[in-house]
Amino acid sequence: MTDIPKARPASTVVLLRDTDNGMETLMLKRNKALMFAGGLWVFPGGALEESDIESAEGDIALAARIAAAREAEEECGLRPDTENMVHLSHWTTPVVESKRFETWIYAAPLAEDMDVAIDGSEIHDFAWIRVQDAVAQHEAGEFGMLPPTYITLLSLLRYATTADMTAGESEIPPPYVFPVFTKAEGKMAVLFQGDAGYEAGDGSAAGARHRAIMQEKGWEYVYSDVDDTYPPFVRS
Repeated sequence: MTDIPKARPASTVVLLRDTDNGMETLMLKRNKALMFAGGLWVFPGGALEESDIESAEGDIALAARIAAAREAEEECGLRPDTENMVHLSHWTTPVVESKRFETWIYAAPLAEDMDVAIDGSEIHDFAWIRVQDAVAQHEAGEFGMLPPTYITLLSLLRYATTADMTAGESEIPPPYVFPVFTKAEGKMAVLFQGDAGYEAGDGSAAGARHRAIMQEKGWEYVYSDVDDTYPPFVRS
């Protein structure tokens, strides 16, 4: 197991704003030529840099907040307040991937409207979109994204405003997620702790289901018969 690439610390931030039509999030479309997540819709973010760690005096969790704010400013011209960020989750890339990250995912309300300015290099497009519309468009095959992005959006569906989100997520311990890639009934699947097949990486194992499955048009999150030790990432 010594040849498994080490996961590099990284962070991302879900930028949110309140509108008369509901809470919106800023989605960025990555350059399709990029090897990692090329052409997919993402939240602003990236790997921690040494300057982030130095600014945080070695505190990695604080450095992750600083990095998320820095990356947001670099990629879309918006810089959230690190003190207003809410820690949603922490995802580590599966061991089968050659490029791995351990990523802090935050959400941050933006206090005022600001012009988005994408970098034109890594990011080729952007969209302010209601959270429920982003989910619906992904499920319709129109908004490609990775499982952490999709599941994060699902987890925010229950909030009507950024204040609701901040209050609600501040009360929930952020899950630490270490997915396992496999196949289930011929489809790509990502298993999470609590799934019957998680330990063996067996998507066909009978029992509890805690996974994301790649359907014809997009990802589907499944949670059923799971022990209470492993609460769902998506709450009602």
